[in-house]
Amino acid sequence: MLITPADLKAYSVFDVVKERPDSLLEQDIIEAEVEIESIVGHDFSEYDPLPEKAKLALLKMAQFFALVNSDESIVKGYKSEKIGDYSYTLGDGSVLRKPDVYGLLKEYIIESSTNESIKFRMRAL
Repeated sequence: MLITPADLKAYSVFDVVKERPDSLLEQDIIEAEVEIESIVGHDFSEYDPLPEKAKLALLKMAQFFALVNSDESIVKGYKSEKIGDYSYTLGDGSVLRKPDVYGLLKEYIIESSTNESIKFRMRAL
């Protein structure tokens, strides 16, 4: 892993993240790394040390996944829920969104080449 649960706990101001078990934070960090890799087109394993901008982007994304994964009501979009007598209050329409880390990562993005040509030859039998 490029960041540790201790790094994430030190960065976050949310108690729910700070109190989350390290084993679950490790899974949140893995999710964040996959998300960051999909944005930049590569992993950061060749960087030693990890660039500060990339580390901050990972911390922001890992914190997001830790918050979402720790609270089922966030995922459902509810403000409150009651199982007995089946009542719930829907959210106000606001959506929890992934943090925008493009600005932090733009210098590390590898553009994929889609201009490759494919030749196909056919012959009569």
